[in-house]
Amino acid sequence: MPRENMDDDDEEGEEGDEKDQGEEGADTGAAGGSGHAYYMSCRMYENAFPEIDDVVMVQVTSIAEMGAYVRLLEYNNSEGMILLSEVSRRRIRSINKLIRVGRQEVCMVLRVDQEKGYIDLSKRRVSPEDVAKCEERFQRSRSVHSIIRHVSEVTHMDMEALYKVSAWPLYAKFGHAYTAFCACISDPDSIFNASNTPELTDELRGLLLENIAKRMTPTAIKCRADIEVTCFNYEGINAIKGALMKGISLGTDDMPLKIKLVAPPLYVMLCSALDKNKGIEVLGQAIDAIREEIRKFKGELQVKAAPRAVDERDDKLLANLMSALDAQNTEVDGDAEEGEEEEGMAGPTDLA
Repeated sequence: MPRENMDDDDEEGEEGDEKDQGEEGADTGAAGGSGHAYYMSCRMYENAFPEIDDVVMVQVTSIAEMGAYVRLLEYNNSEGMILLSEVSRRRIRSINKLIRVGRQEVCMVLRVDQEKGYIDLSKRRVSPEDVAKCEERFQRSRSVHSIIRHVSEVTHMDMEALYKVSAWPLYAKFGHAYTAFCACISDPDSIFNASNTPELTDELRGLLLENIAKRMTPTAIKCRADIEVTCFNYEGINAIKGALMKGISLGTDDMPLKIKLVAPPLYVMLCSALDKNKGIEVLGQAIDAIREEIRKFKGELQVKAAPRAVDERDDKLLANLMSALDAQNTEVDGDAEEGEEEEGMAGPTDLA
């Protein structure tokens, strides 16, 4: 598709980019003592351009009469255009309401002119499933890109050269380098070996493994559910205690499950898991087990807050609530003890 005054702008932009990259590389190279100007800018995948019908992540840079100009974030910020007719399936009254400068969008590739570097894109042809898959792939690719960039800085090596001997062969072998990086945390020899990465040196291998371990080692995710458990039958508290213990028994060494009393009849169920979905699933199973057990004694369980992943803010709010309740209980206990002392002082004669 035609571009408005694009040729001159492209040449000027390319010269500016080369100048910036050269200056950046020269400064870093000089710091390393080699004087080599290395490039810290590179696409995420081996192909220089996306294929037609590929779904890509872009960022809007400007809006014109013909459509919106964007940068392809996975392809070293190559320029593309979302044509006005490809923005939405609906009638467009104002493009600014549909696309904003700076926003990231998921688009489908319609045409690619590799000689001129023109890429035409469509936003309206992307399905919700395509959006979810693209966002997940982009986040994984960005994690890989961050590791490659850091190792490139440390070794004063061009990012593209480092990609060629490390990540790009893994993309071809495993579908995505992120999958391979995750696997190498527990078994590095099965990933970085002579078969998968024949040109990777021992030094680069060590640096990659070090950075992968720092950035990609999974951390436990806290999951929580709030429940109310009541039983007004004769068994009462013993029935509630037995039901809660049955729920706790569903926890494992990898996913321990704890239940804390907030204030009768409110309880908080906590679980730590590497996989958020599994943690939520275990909490759900524990809730079902507690409900089934307490109903044997004509009790009841109500879910006040469904199982979900929580962050530090939720933990802090829970800790503050528990502290406030402890303070109230301490105050009540103190008043009760004071009253008992006064009664003892007033009536020693009666006791005699």
